[in-house]
Amino acid sequence: MSSKKKEHITLQDPEAKYPLPLIEKEQINHDTRRFRFGLPSPDHILGLPVGNYVHLLAQIKDELVIRAYTPVSSDDDQGFVDFIIKIYFKNVHPKYPEGGKMTQYLENMKIGDTILFRGPTGRLFYHNPGIQTKAVEVRTILMFLGSLIVKTDKTSEPEKKLVHHLGMIAGGTGITPMLQLIRHITKSSNDGTRMSLLFANQTEEDILLRKELEEIATTHLHQFNLWYTLDRPPDSWKYSSGFVTADMIKEHLPPPGKATLILVCGPPPMIQEAVRPSLEQLGYTKDMIFTY
Repeated sequence: MSSKKKEHITLQDPEAKYPLPLIEKEQINHDTRRFRFGLPSPDHILGLPVGNYVHLLAQIKDELVIRAYTPVSSDDDQGFVDFIIKIYFKNVHPKYPEGGKMTQYLENMKIGDTILFRGPTGRLFYHNPGIQTKAVEVRTILMFLGSLIVKTDKTSEPEKKLVHHLGMIAGGTGITPMLQLIRHITKSSNDGTRMSLLFANQTEEDILLRKELEEIATTHLHQFNLWYTLDRPPDSWKYSSGFVTADMIKEHLPPPGKATLILVCGPPPMIQEAVRPSLEQLGYTKDMIFTY
């Protein structure tokens, strides 16, 4: 990387803290917002490897609150970074009467207010060094299989994994790290990695980024499959309903295998009570599952 390009990377040091200003805020639905933060100059990129995320830090009352978020923008975007974040308001969820500390803090930020960023952080890195030839009609084209450096948990050693098929299970705003990968992989027609997404939400109105996901599913049929499940579906709903089940996973995601990796991101109850037991029941081993 040239020194000029390196100068325009915001996240130069993963241990440093970078104050960035809120420059735009958009209401997506009743409890979800798009937050846009400005980078140091119009030429700057965030500098976030695909598969990684950032931490936002804020002093809230007497407590330093730190939360991890994956941007929905990428390093193709200069001068800003975007997040789509669900706000957990007070007195809405019976189990969490105080709501979310960080999300309510973000909701109350004014344009021009700053918040601290730290990163890059993560246990997954995506790149394309693996090569496979694949015959298509009478031509042979060069296809690249996705290669990931993965730490399946915080204590494990990084492992290089050549992936032919990525299965994705997302709940709510857990879609953001999946979208990061989906956008990156579908940018290259020579990336032979297939992706299948099972996206769980409460209602149809809660489905974030639906238009973009469905456009990608239509225009990249050979790379990306999309399926939904809703807790409370409308009468005309043509997809699944209820919690994620073993049957849904079996029907819509790749089967267990050495070249398969299942990515999971969503609310802890969904992961612990529905997703993990279903994956184990179907024979996915620990090295085939990555939870954000």
